[in-house]
Amino acid sequence: MERILRLGTRGSPLALTQARMVRAALAAAHGWSEEDIEIVTFKTSGDRFQDRALADLGGKALWTKELDVALTEGRIDFAVHSMKDVETIRPATICIAAMLPRADVRDRLIGAASIAALPQGARIGTSSPRRAAQLKRARPDVETLLYRGNVETRLAKLEAGEVDATLLAAAGLDRLGHGDIGVAIATDEMLPAPAQGAVGIEARAGDDRMRDLLAAIDHPATTACVFAERAFLARLGAGCRSPVAALAEPDGGLMRMRAEILSPDGSQHVGDTAEIAVEGDAEELAEELLGRAPAELKALFVG
Repeated sequence: MERILRLGTRGSPLALTQARMVRAALAAAHGWSEEDIEIVTFKTSGDRFQDRALADLGGKALWTKELDVALTEGRIDFAVHSMKDVETIRPATICIAAMLPRADVRDRLIGAASIAALPQGARIGTSSPRRAAQLKRARPDVETLLYRGNVETRLAKLEAGEVDATLLAAAGLDRLGHGDIGVAIATDEMLPAPAQGAVGIEARAGDDRMRDLLAAIDHPATTACVFAERAFLARLGAGCRSPVAALAEPDGGLMRMRAEILSPDGSQHVGDTAEIAVEGDAEELAEELLGRAPAELKALFVG
């Protein structure tokens, strides 16, 4: 190792856990000591402002912009993100260089044995328009409340009785040692957010050495599926207020992609499944769903 590499990450417990996963994988792949990689933490705008929905504050860029600046300016060599938090259109100076093997893509319900078992009129804490719409589609009687903060904060709010139940990503709970909490919801019942369960690593687009080093820990099947889901999202022109779900999974030499778009109250819904080979096929699926969507639903997306 010529010099210590600097890994940039948010400072939340989950972000730090994921950064350590990447550090361990990279060190193992190249025969380094983990001490050869310094973890540099950043407090992003998304971490600072917890009282409003992301869409009201500027969207997913709130999780990445401080890290983007540090990466572009050379203060860090690469950055680690939860891929579902990375906005679809990235700066030309930055590239997604690798992804770790994808973890459990499902959502986990905490506070009830199933969605059907939720009490009548239950208060469900979530900051996700997708989860809120899917819940209301299945259970129009429930009330969804804005519910932000890291995993421990959300679990504490639930314990304090602020809500009756909440939904969190199974992957994040597992990575934090909470694999025994809640009930996993099958993807046939609740399709996940695009890129859920995937950890991505970004580098400067022109840093060939760093990109080559990161390529050693890339999981090609995860990268192909997540790129397809992001292409679907990009073609929709979906914002943070637009409820969207998509999941691509390896299927022989191709991918099987399930996707849906919903209205915020879940009353309107269009979904389908397609066999895809490349990102362009995912874009075609997005166009097909938009073509079938009622005008009010289509208006939530750029198209």
